[in-house]
Amino acid sequence: MMHTWFECKIQYEKTMENGMNKKVTEPYLVDALSFTEAEARIIEEMTPYISGEFTVSDIKRARYSELFFAEDAEADRWFKCKLTFITLDEKSGAEKKTSTNVLVQASDLRDAVKKLDEGMKGSMADYIISSMAETAIMDVYPYSAEPNVKPEFPEA
Repeated sequence: MMHTWFECKIQYEKTMENGMNKKVTEPYLVDALSFTEAEARIIEEMTPYISGEFTVSDIKRARYSELFFAEDAEADRWFKCKLTFITLDEKSGAEKKTSTNVLVQASDLRDAVKKLDEGMKGSMADYIISSMAETAIMDVYPYSAEPNVKPEFPEA
């Protein structure tokens, strides 16, 4: 299934450990069809978690070809990985390199590489991890259809 990811920045007053309030901006990733839907979805997702007012201060399209989610509780960080796929042009015999970005949920850099390699096991193409860096993304909200929602057009 194709996903269109939007990075939404949420700005709100956060109570720090010392009891002081501090204005923070945190990025979240949302799967949506448009900027309007992304804004509505992030507001819906964040409302239960933030007491008081918050604003969506920025929304931009995020180009990730794939996301690798982790089941383990320690995997609380998101790593942006640039992958370079190497293919051979059958006509000319020349190597062709194509880059793409993926997002990996992991506990640290080593774990991210491990989870990326596990996720790419079924891939037929050779790849190189060109770069990998921790992102500031706090959480990711993929689209999920409600279980009781029926398709608009019944299957024939």
